[in-house]
Amino acid sequence: MVDDEVPLAEIVGSYLTKDGYEVHLSHDGLAAVDLIRGVDPDIVVLDLGLPGLDGIEVCRRLRTFSDCYVLMLTARAEEIDTLIGLSVGADDYMSKPFRPRELMARIAAMMRRPRREAEHALPAAASAPGTPPLEVGALRIDVDAREVFLEGQEVVLTRTEFDVLAALASRPGLVLSRRQLIDEVWGGDWYGDEHLVDVHVLHVRQKLGDDGIRQRFVRTVRGVGYRIGTGEQ
Repeated sequence: MVDDEVPLAEIVGSYLTKDGYEVHLSHDGLAAVDLIRGVDPDIVVLDLGLPGLDGIEVCRRLRTFSDCYVLMLTARAEEIDTLIGLSVGADDYMSKPFRPRELMARIAAMMRRPRREAEHALPAAASAPGTPPLEVGALRIDVDAREVFLEGQEVVLTRTEFDVLAALASRPGLVLSRRQLIDEVWGGDWYGDEHLVDVHVLHVRQKLGDDGIRQRFVRTVRGVGYRIGTGEQ
């Protein structure tokens, strides 16, 4: 929990501790990067406005060494701050003020999504049969290894970006609404601004060399949602 509002951080920390989480608090951006590097947390709750380094720069730096989930908190009204936060690797966001129990629900939903390390923790004999890679034209999605390759070159996605792409690719030809993608990726008990999906789709498209006009892989079905493309123009 990284927030320079010490009383708020302590209150949220106490809620999390009571629910059985191991909690570490930081109130400064620079100190937070060192703490995250040392602790290797499952989730970072990260305030946008921090001394030392702001939350956007903290997120940018931690993404160079950690695949933990990042839930960004913002008290700023400008939508651009949220978009920038998500563009540097945050998975979700909440606006201040918020109810601690709402934050707890978001964290619980994230904790139900496995980390890459956990997915490979079982011995080979106990593992389920491997999932065949998903292929869309020159795009190859290895679900088990959580890796994406475009024309043989690896495309680095955040865990949430990967989950959105994999959800679409596993249902070729099917249009998924924002709500269906949220249920699939974030969980059925997630609630908030469903346009969060649009931002993650935008980032996936950018990393695959597409945009709103050139939609080879993730295509918009106006008024309905998104579907996986064929990989062709």
